[in-house]
Amino acid sequence: MEEQQWLTARFEEQRPHLRAVAYRMLGSLSDADDAVQEAWIRLNRADTRDVENLGGWLTTVVARISLNVLRSRQTRPELPLELHMPDPVVDPPDATDPEHEALVADAVGLALLVVLETLTPAERLAFVLHDLFAVPFDEIASMLERTPAAARQLASRARRRVRSASAAPAPDDSIAAQREVVDAFFEAGRSGNFEALVAVLHPGVALRADFGRQRSRVVSGATEVAGQALLFSNVGREPRPATINGAAGAVVFADGRPIGVMGFTIIENKIAAIDVLGDPERIARLNLSAFAT
Repeated sequence: MEEQQWLTARFEEQRPHLRAVAYRMLGSLSDADDAVQEAWIRLNRADTRDVENLGGWLTTVVARISLNVLRSRQTRPELPLELHMPDPVVDPPDATDPEHEALVADAVGLALLVVLETLTPAERLAFVLHDLFAVPFDEIASMLERTPAAARQLASRARRRVRSASAAPAPDDSIAAQREVVDAFFEAGRSGNFEALVAVLHPGVALRADFGRQRSRVVSGATEVAGQALLFSNVGREPRPATINGAAGAVVFADGRPIGVMGFTIIENKIAAIDVLGDPERIARLNLSAFAT
């Protein structure tokens, strides 16, 4: 009994880290929880008396489980072909759930997770484990059944894709400054001020929206995104301030119910990316009770 209690306590200490690994690997909160739960089951079945680094052992288990999930997704035709928006981590604008802190650490915003969705399972594992969690390539190679040099190459290829798809420099750190830009965006939309909308958008801004059921929309360029914003900024829609993956964002309501979650990437006081989850089925699974009025 004492050994089981010790094992349970050690696992609970690792749970936030393991959930963060699985979330970055899978982009799904429910799948991440399932991966962590499966790791707990395997821990209880395994003989870990000779394991010197239990945290490392569990990280490897969660990574392998996540890799299998990613590979199985490739055979599921029901997934959107053009764009799949990862699950957003949603918090009120003035507070962050302690359970969310590890999930959104290291500026893991929606924009980065969207790019990770375009990687192969092996590329994603190599990049996430090495670049985000500093796991050595020797260990990654063992998980992938490849050489360390091949694992390094996978991470390098993924890194190039992430960099090419991400605007530079790094997003603004100040949430308050981000909020001012997001508020200006919504105000310009409400007033129908096209010039003001363009003024808060980066020239290369990307709007990515996932509405589920094989429907998605990707729009690039300040004038094009501003035009889309005007089309959807009608009186019946109310954006309520939120923190989305650690950055300024909004939960959009219509007729008293949530219909969308919007994450923003702000760079040098300009909106460089807007990521929208508008899938009714997935919105219904999010806990948005803090935004009800």
